[in-house]
Amino acid sequence: MGKAYNLAERFRAHFGGEGRFYRAPGRVNLIGEHTDYNDGFVLPAAIDFDCWLAVSPRPDASLILRSDDFDQTCQVDLSDNTVRPSKTWSDYPVGVAVVLKKAGYQLQGANALIHGEVPIGAGLSSSAALEVASACAFLDLAGCRLDGVQLAQLCQRAENEFVGARCGIMDQFVSVQGRAGHALLLDCRSLEYELVPLPDSVQLVISNTMVKHELASGEYNRRRAECEEAVRRLSPVLPGIRALRDVNLEQLEKNRSRLPETIWRRAYHVISENVRVLQAVAALRAGNLRELGQAMAESHQSLRDFYEVSCTELDLMVELANQQRGIYGARMTGGGFGGCTVNVVDAQHADEFQRQVADAYQQATGLTPEIYISAAADGAGAATPEIPLRATR
Repeated sequence: MGKAYNLAERFRAHFGGEGRFYRAPGRVNLIGEHTDYNDGFVLPAAIDFDCWLAVSPRPDASLILRSDDFDQTCQVDLSDNTVRPSKTWSDYPVGVAVVLKKAGYQLQGANALIHGEVPIGAGLSSSAALEVASACAFLDLAGCRLDGVQLAQLCQRAENEFVGARCGIMDQFVSVQGRAGHALLLDCRSLEYELVPLPDSVQLVISNTMVKHELASGEYNRRRAECEEAVRRLSPVLPGIRALRDVNLEQLEKNRSRLPETIWRRAYHVISENVRVLQAVAALRAGNLRELGQAMAESHQSLRDFYEVSCTELDLMVELANQQRGIYGARMTGGGFGGCTVNVVDAQHADEFQRQVADAYQQATGLTPEIYISAAADGAGAATPEIPLRATR
């Protein structure tokens, strides 16, 4: 830890006056990848890397957003009903404001300073953290309160409808509802959730490959379309199914001839991944970390071989993790094609794991990874302006 970053001082420097402070965390998904938009199960945890907002009200309808990370300022008129995306970072907070207005909330103008510590482009949901922190700030200035589920749904709508990314609700949901020391089992159809305690004896270690392959966004939407195609082809023989959540492995195998090979492989991953999520939760509750690790290993293999969203760097990170002392489970996390792996590591070995994997990955690729050790953290809320600076390997 180094000197603290003082958001209050930065806010005064940009806008003058005093601000109110809010934070929302990024997330790492322990297991349940590409199941959320198929109405399935996921097991994420909020991490102690946050997006921070400092805001103050304005007397007019202007929303002035300043990003410390990008050294840029954006201004929009909240009374303008024709605001369109700019295809930049500002679309996330602006989209939240647009969606809140459409939902009937009377927002007022604001000055807002954004400071993010969730790594961008790493698959740790920096965008959802920004959306949730923005929603908390804008609603509080307007004197409004929403329950956590509604807040997450509105933030998801902002990303779907304004930003144009067809994400599921997992990222926003855990950014709102996460709890320290717990993962969160979420049913992405009903939005029922349970907090699942994580043992004090382990740490979450997140290994950033520092690569993000260009095809990621297009392939994400393609995978979603392939899953929808599987449902369309299975519907005549499995009436009433709405998503791959409604299909079991026996039904999939029985009707394999109805699906082209690629479509079958996508469906096989999603259906088997839902089973693995529930197995992982049972393993955690039983204190069986080896069983959890086995589910994580099978998840990575399925994402690599059936869903085809892994890449050389992610596979290498998992391979290196599995060679270390204290490792229980390792897999890619996030949409794929780069980004991060998540590792469940014995707390006594976490620092050694961090050093060894970083050195081995750099030697093999020439890339310097960032490896973060994080506890499972609390969800969004009001914050203090003092942000400790952290060191990463």
